[in-house]
Amino acid sequence: MSRIVVLGGAESGVGAAVLAKVKGFDVFLSDYGKIADHFADELRKWDISFEEGHHTEELILNADEVVKSPGIPSTAPIIKKIEAQGIHIISEIEFAGRYDTAKKICITGSNGKTTTTSLIYYLLQNAGLNVGLGGNIGKSYAYQVATEHFDYYVLEISSFQLDNCYDFRPDIAIITNITPDHLDRYDYQMENYVKAKFRLTQNLRPEDCFIFDSDDEITIEHLNKIILSAKRLPFSQKTEVRQGAFLKDDKIVVKYDNDECDIFLKELALGGRHNIYNSMAAALAAKASGIDNKTIREALATFQPIEHRLEPVLSIKDVLYINDSKATNVDAAWYALECQKRPVVWIVGGTDKGNDYEILKPLVKEKVKAIVCLGVDNRKIHEAFEQIVGKDSIVDTKSADEAVKAASGFAKAGDIVLLSPCCASFDLFTCYEDRGEKFKEAVRRL
Repeated sequence: MSRIVVLGGAESGVGAAVLAKVKGFDVFLSDYGKIADHFADELRKWDISFEEGHHTEELILNADEVVKSPGIPSTAPIIKKIEAQGIHIISEIEFAGRYDTAKKICITGSNGKTTTTSLIYYLLQNAGLNVGLGGNIGKSYAYQVATEHFDYYVLEISSFQLDNCYDFRPDIAIITNITPDHLDRYDYQMENYVKAKFRLTQNLRPEDCFIFDSDDEITIEHLNKIILSAKRLPFSQKTEVRQGAFLKDDKIVVKYDNDECDIFLKELALGGRHNIYNSMAAALAAKASGIDNKTIREALATFQPIEHRLEPVLSIKDVLYINDSKATNVDAAWYALECQKRPVVWIVGGTDKGNDYEILKPLVKEKVKAIVCLGVDNRKIHEAFEQIVGKDSIVDTKSADEAVKAASGFAKAGDIVLLSPCCASFDLFTCYEDRGEKFKEAVRRL
């Protein structure tokens, strides 16, 4: 019996361990930290051996293969020891893909992944297809492969999940865009990060589809360097394309094979320039999956915004509070600021990932009246924006409650208070969802 060792005892790792158990492997899971009670209960339910709080090397280095959870960096000491032993390391996505015969629509990119993934899932559901949602959103992909059956999967896949993929192949691959993000995990080399994203395309066949933003310079620059046999379906707000999606006057035009679908912007459920791109990508994936134009239009018109992404929370004394906690990089915050039409009190900060704030300065000058820093170390934010908003209009806070109270002090009737942090959440919160929930709770307590 082959031995599989899984590193990491959260959603991804537990899902991989359950799949390994179902497939008859000798399974052991190890987490250097504490495993949450509900995940530990799941492991016990499946009779899977595990440890927490440490890594026992003799129980790990005897593995035939290791499944590494995406949050564990390749620089971790245990990873270095596994590599030194010559043991193959794969991701949960790679492992689950071996046992999955469903059609797979896979989405990666720096921004718009979750919205685009959710849109496509909603489209396929509305078309009556038997579809699962997973990857970096919802339930573990591996757990679903182990316990359920779907004809289609819509998977959001991060660069960390792609790092240890080798043979995994989507039927439809989507890169929403590529902007600097997570550079701390890629030796602060943009090229390394771009290559990680493009691993999604490495096994595409001529009958598969690659959907991409042809307005995105970084994507196009790398695309011109590689050989790709899949059918290319670009989407653009700047130029018309023969096959793909583009903006024409007040509508999106989608062309796939000999069919054309027009979608008027006023009918889209999601506003903002960034969501035009997301809607184009989703519509193209739907067309490539054989979904009719009427279903596409109806789904794009009725889709509900996802939590933590430009999510309106409450309007208090004519001040609208918006939760955009999922904006964990500069580009996501740029889109959030760009679509605001009222004066903004901006809550920003967290764990910096090598951010360059230069691109935000014109928008801050135009739209932002005050800045509330929410983070342990806010020096870069002060350096970038203090001269723009003024020393008296930028403050430091260390909790969501403190940040919301400070923002409400700056805000006047007709303003927006926007949590769009531009940074990861791990200095003060467990994850971006935790940050968003605590922001919403603080707003409700005002």
